[in-house]
Amino acid sequence: MSLSSDPAPVTSSQIHPIEQSSAPYYWGIDIGGTGIKLGLVDEQGYTVAYEKIPTREGEGAPAAMQRIADVVSEVESRLGVVGQVPHIGLGAPGPMDLANGLLVAPPQLPSWWGFAIVDALKALLGRPISFLNDANAAAFGEFWIGTGRDSNSMILLTLGTGVGGGIIVDGELVNGVNSFGSECGHILVDPSPKARLCVWGGGRGQLEAYASASAVVDRTRERLTAGAESSLSGLLGGSNSELTAKKVYEAADEGDAVALEIVDETAQWLGIGITSLVHALDPGVVTLGGAMNFGGSGCPIGERFLSGIIEEFKSRTFENVFDGTSIAFANLGADAGYLGLAGYARKQAMKQS
Repeated sequence: MSLSSDPAPVTSSQIHPIEQSSAPYYWGIDIGGTGIKLGLVDEQGYTVAYEKIPTREGEGAPAAMQRIADVVSEVESRLGVVGQVPHIGLGAPGPMDLANGLLVAPPQLPSWWGFAIVDALKALLGRPISFLNDANAAAFGEFWIGTGRDSNSMILLTLGTGVGGGIIVDGELVNGVNSFGSECGHILVDPSPKARLCVWGGGRGQLEAYASASAVVDRTRERLTAGAESSLSGLLGGSNSELTAKKVYEAADEGDAVALEIVDETAQWLGIGITSLVHALDPGVVTLGGAMNFGGSGCPIGERFLSGIIEEFKSRTFENVFDGTSIAFANLGADAGYLGLAGYARKQAMKQS
């Protein structure tokens, strides 16, 4: 088993000179609850421009679309690439209706529910727009120029407040009939009637209820409330707002026994979930993205976390499947979304040409 590959993508912190880039270009526009990332990416995957603007959710979706269009027009004029950007990739959190270009009910954007986001932006920019779930977009970014760039298939798990996912099979994203494809965080890992509930909706016993940052906090809180001795105990107080997954990681890094147990248990649950996904898809590559990585690659606790996942997977799979599967941390970071959206726009433009 390979633990990682190490490509060196050019992201928002490494803007590529426009005179050294190759047309055509593609926008990746990644909408989040607080910020919107806009990256202009060339044919080779190099970022030639990057902007981030506030979402201002309360001002409504049409206002945000206008601000996006203004940025697109200004950047294209400034760089002299007007007419050289044939397709745009647009991503947002779900639930969504991909076929009809609708935001259905994203929790982060309550005033945008039911908004025909694709039609609205297309009317302003006059170009084809490819619409994706944000986690699927991140997966395509890692597939195109990140950890999975040498692979035909890949699974990405995004570990954050919840657990997102993206699946690529033979170069194609699994978006699903109900725009719910690749929702890896909602696969079942615990069928017991007392299994944990997902923080962000869904059913009982799903991976997100055990392996997300929210789950890490909840499980740690339960352990401390039951009387476990830990350096984290003082964070409970009257409210639990001070206890975070990051602080669990910091305590684990200092050798706290409870925090280390939580890290190891989280790895075990992820190993169980990954086994089910791999047995269904056999992608060859599983990538772990998101901020909830206990320090990630090169960090002792992050490496312990990754090793725990791999060992759990090894104990539950077949020898040839284990040998042929790489499990690694993602390497595009927070830029994976806009890069994936630009890459997907490129892919769709090539299909149409």
